[in-house]
Amino acid sequence: MNEIEDLVRLNMISGIGTITYRKLIEHLGSVKSILDSPRSKLEKIPGIGPKIADRIANDSKAVDVDKEIKLAEKNNVKIVPFSSEQFPHNLKSIYDPPLVLYIKGDIIKSDTVAIAIVGARRCSYYGQSQAERFARQLAQVGFCIVSGMARGIDTNAHLGAVKGKGRTIAVLGSGLGAIYPRENIELSEKIVSHGAVISELPMNTPPNNRNFPPRNRIISGLSLGALVVESTRWSGSLITAKWALEQGKEVFAVPGNIDNNYSRGTNKLIKEGAKLVEEINDIVEEFGPLAETIHIKDSKKIEDIRSLTLNSQENKVFSLLSSMPKAIDEITAKSRLPSSNVASILMILEVKKLVKQLSGKRFVKA
Repeated sequence: MNEIEDLVRLNMISGIGTITYRKLIEHLGSVKSILDSPRSKLEKIPGIGPKIADRIANDSKAVDVDKEIKLAEKNNVKIVPFSSEQFPHNLKSIYDPPLVLYIKGDIIKSDTVAIAIVGARRCSYYGQSQAERFARQLAQVGFCIVSGMARGIDTNAHLGAVKGKGRTIAVLGSGLGAIYPRENIELSEKIVSHGAVISELPMNTPPNNRNFPPRNRIISGLSLGALVVESTRWSGSLITAKWALEQGKEVFAVPGNIDNNYSRGTNKLIKEGAKLVEEINDIVEEFGPLAETIHIKDSKKIEDIRSLTLNSQENKVFSLLSSMPKAIDEITAKSRLPSSNVASILMILEVKKLVKQLSGKRFVKA
C-alpha cells in the first residue's frame, strides 16, 4: 500500500485531522506504522486517548480505500496529500491544514492571490448583487474568488467570478460525490472550468451541519483576506471571518441597512474593526506591496498588488514610480506617452491614492 492510500484510509476515519496526525507521526514515524499499531499502543500516545485509538485500530480495517480511489478517478477528482507540492501553498501555512484534499479542476500558482467572499444563505437582492459585483471586479483584476458554493451570497460570488472570466475555488462541506446544494451541480461544473471544487471529506460524505465550520477554515486559509457581504449575527460567514482573524488574514465587510437583519452581522464586524468596503480599491489597497513577487497567470510578474486595478497605460506610468521623486518630464520621456496623457494618468493615480505629488511637479508612489 502506498502513502496516498494510507493517508486516504486515515482521512476516512472520523476525528483524524492534521493535528492528531502530527502527534501520531511524531511517535510512530509513518502512516503505515499508525495503521498497523494496536489499540493499546495508540492510546498511550499523549493527546490520542481510547476513542481515537479505537477508531484507528478498528475502523481503518473497514475502510474500502480501493473503492474510494476508483470513485475519485471516475469523477475526475485528484486526491492530493498536504505533503505534496500540488497542495495549495496558502493552505499549508495554517495551523491545521487538511490531511488530504479532493480536487476537481485545477489550482494554479496565481490562485495564491485569492480573496474569500462569503455571506448568508438567506439574503437580500442587495446582498446578491454586491457579492456578484465585487467577485466579478476582483476576478477581472487577477484575484481568485474563494467561497463555499452555498445558496445565497456564496453562489453569487462564484457566478461573479465566472462572469468576470476569472478564477474561482469552491470549498464544500460535503464530499465531491455528494454536491450540495443539488441545484448548484451545474454551477460546480462552471467553477471547475474556471478553477476548482474541493473538499477534505471522502467522496460520498453527505452534507452535515458539523462539516461546515471546519470547511470555513479552508476558505479563509486559501485566501489573503475575507470579504463578508451580508450576514445575520449568527451566520456561518462570521465563523469564516473569525478563522481569517486567527490565521492573520484581513477581514472586510460591506455595510448594510441598519434595519435589515441580514446586515447585522456585517455591521457588527465593521464596529469591531473590519474594514468597511464600498469598492474594490478598498480591498486592494489594504494589501499594499507584497514582500514576494506574485505570479499572475504564470507569466506576468507583479511587484505591487495595487497595480492589478490599473489599465495598461496607468500601470505603465505607475511602474515607473518608486519612493524616489521623479519629475513629470522624466516620467513622460520614459513612458513614451503623450504629455497630456501622463498628466491625466498621474491625476487619476492621485485620486486612487496610489501616487503622491510633491513640489515642482515631482511624483512618488504613495
